[in-house]
Amino acid sequence: MTRQRNWEAIAASPKFQALVARKRRVLSGLMLFSIFYYFLLPLGAAYQQDLFKQQVWGPLNVGLVFALSEFIVAWGVAIIYSRIANREFDAMAAEIVADAEGR
Repeated sequence: MTRQRNWEAIAASPKFQALVARKRRVLSGLMLFSIFYYFLLPLGAAYQQDLFKQQVWGPLNVGLVFALSEFIVAWGVAIIYSRIANREFDAMAAEIVADAEGR
């Protein structure tokens, strides 16, 4: 038989509020970095055309390398978030669940 949880009490608890605040800070920072990096490509293509046209290797130029690097940055952001979530958020959530079940 499952126990009913008081979701309002859980949502109002300081530990839950701390978890939400920490997640918001992490996600905001990662999102701002991602947006900044994303808009460097069109800005660079518009205002740094000479740099973006420089050949790196064969038909590959700086602009294409930068565009491909956005995939690497996206994976990096996902990896960073998952590591923080596994290390911090899961532990905080487990503590919240333990407190809710102990009441």
